[in-house]
Amino acid sequence: MIIIHAVTHVNPAKEEAFLEDIRSLITASRAEGGNISYDLMKDTEKDSVYTMVEAWKDLEAVNSHNASEHFTYFTNKAKEYLIAPLDVKIYDAKQLEM
Repeated sequence: MIIIHAVTHVNPAKEEAFLEDIRSLITASRAEGGNISYDLMKDTEKDSVYTMVEAWKDLEAVNSHNASEHFTYFTNKAKEYLIAPLDVKIYDAKQLEM
């Protein structure tokens, strides 16, 4: 399983527009084959900071997502909203048996 954390620092003046646009990305991404979860989390200590927490079946699913129309549309548009570069971390995870 591949887990991605993408931290976004959003311009506070454009936060509402960012949230409106990202809703369609979330909906379309959750419908993709290979998606396990796709959730936007708001930082509770930093204003206008969000983390997209994604889980994918495998790297093939991530590559397909990254090439999708809804993802490329949003990433091109997201530049309008951000006040810092995205901070993306990708993890290769496996479920532990306890």
